[in-house]
Amino acid sequence: MAAKKEETASFVLRFTQKIYNNEQGEPQIQWRGNIRHVQGGDEKRFSEPDEFVKFVQEKLAELTTQAVEDKSPEEQKGILAKSLDLWKKAAAVTPKLVMDSIKDPKKQVAQIQDQIQYVSDSINQKIEDTIGKNLEIDEWRSSSKSDFRQMMGLLENMASEIKALNQKVDKLSKKTK
Repeated sequence: MAAKKEETASFVLRFTQKIYNNEQGEPQIQWRGNIRHVQGGDEKRFSEPDEFVKFVQEKLAELTTQAVEDKSPEEQKGILAKSLDLWKKAAAVTPKLVMDSIKDPKKQVAQIQDQIQYVSDSINQKIEDTIGKNLEIDEWRSSSKSDFRQMMGLLENMASEIKALNQKVDKLSKKTK
């Protein structure tokens, strides 16, 4: 039996916010969402996080079922059980993450910014460890035409110096023979 190729499942998740006043004139907020399975094109509208988690679970279960259809029933059962265990863990965390993002978007943006800063600091540390110098973002600019001309001049200069050195080495080689 040939092994199946690796499969990818992608989802687009959108939220829509509606702010309104209830009958007592108090401000209210309502969140609705839409999730789409990119590869299959199926979509589902939802108002509760559990609904989109269930949609994702169903699509991934279909993908896993298709991937193991040539396996024995015992192997299928074991693989599906492992897949469901992974989704039980994800299902426990994802709705809280989404709801926290909805309740306090500024806090979530701050957390994302902190994570980006942490990654940036880690990359800078690796660069510094590798080349002995920390590169600031300002140094990561695109090359201009003058930068290109300057670099070409330096390369041409280096090429002529290498040519002169080669000629001197050739002369010395002939003298020692």
